[in-house]
Amino acid sequence: MEDLKERLLPPKVPKPASAINLRESSYRPAAFGRQPFQSVDVLGLKKRGQGLRSWIRVDTYGNSQIIEVDKFTMMRRCDLPARDLRLLDPLFVYPSTILGREKAIVVNLEQIRCIITADEVLLLNSLDSYVLQYVVELQRRLTTNGVGDVWQSDGSELSRRRGNRNFDSVFGSTSPDYLPFEFRALEVALEAACKFLDSQAAELEIEAYPLLDELTSKISTLNLERARRLKSRLLALTRRVQKVRDEIEQLMDDDGDMAEMYLTDKKSRMESSFYGDQSVLGYRSTDGTSLSAPVSPVASPPDGRKLEKSLSIARSRHESMRSSDSTTESIEELEMLLEAYFVVIDSTLNKLTSLKEYIDDTEDFINIQLDNVRNQLIQFELLLTTATFVVAIFGVVAGIFGMNFTIPLFDNAGAFKWKTDATLDVKRNLYK
Repeated sequence: MEDLKERLLPPKVPKPASAINLRESSYRPAAFGRQPFQSVDVLGLKKRGQGLRSWIRVDTYGNSQIIEVDKFTMMRRCDLPARDLRLLDPLFVYPSTILGREKAIVVNLEQIRCIITADEVLLLNSLDSYVLQYVVELQRRLTTNGVGDVWQSDGSELSRRRGNRNFDSVFGSTSPDYLPFEFRALEVALEAACKFLDSQAAELEIEAYPLLDELTSKISTLNLERARRLKSRLLALTRRVQKVRDEIEQLMDDDGDMAEMYLTDKKSRMESSFYGDQSVLGYRSTDGTSLSAPVSPVASPPDGRKLEKSLSIARSRHESMRSSDSTTESIEELEMLLEAYFVVIDSTLNKLTSLKEYIDDTEDFINIQLDNVRNQLIQFELLLTTATFVVAIFGVVAGIFGMNFTIPLFDNAGAFKWKTDATLDVKRNLYK
């Protein structure tokens, strides 16, 4: 009982590692593409009795390590509710989602399920090839562009423009498409998801068009069954692509959601306001008295307090103007990023739509052929019915002349002949 209580209760004193009990193996990827992780034996599954999960952590410098963190520690670390962490669980199937939170971006795009913060990317440890490719590509981009050197905040007021100026002064070139860490991680996730869906659509096209062409020339049960399975796969893939497209479009239509995803700017504003408050509290007047000290009722007019108030108002105005300017620019940056991948995913959706239209045209062509065959069968059935009716008429004539009782018609020698001729005329008129 005591053991269970200790596991459920949060630790009283937070440690720097924050309940991280692990083989932390820092890694910087090599230029020739080694395997980023070695001896991974957890596969992102829960350990019995401990509630720990293995996570892959990538920082702003491109270093990766494998950590083991429990669910509640991860919730406190990234300030996320439990329902957002369920989106990352590989045991559940959720539609593609991109959620902007206060301190993190929750990404669920096909195989890529991760938490992006201003300082790190966290993925559930897995041996899935797409996850490993995402980590390798993210490390490659971070190490080649030096994101961590520019966007790491050390207490100073870093904005996007200042970051670009530092980047230009270090590398001697401009970078108009430079993005903060969280947007670069989001870009790699969007690129991986779009490439995966596009490859699925390309494989479907390669398989579909020859099958449909064969089906138009040779209608068989086997080909029809293959076409049915192909259409089922197409509809499932179309729904997934449509969901990713709708998610990107929804983000592009909401400026508030896009501004909420600018984590680096929010972090720098919080740090700058914190250090700004400290500087105001530590400000001393020229005569050595503290501006934050209580004013004596017999003292001179509180010029120090007036100065403090004016400084606070000016600082708040500057912060609001800088924040709105940075938010507008960051929205434009994120909007351009999302628009680029919206075009890519929309192109994939157009491919699938064209393939579905081709399948529908093939179905219409097959239905026309089946209708033609059905009409031929109906015509043949009508001929058989008419022939049966004619034979029945002959049976009536034969039955009349085969009666056992005597009638005057039997004494006429030409009666059988003209009766037969009349029957033939009736048949001839029926077949016309």
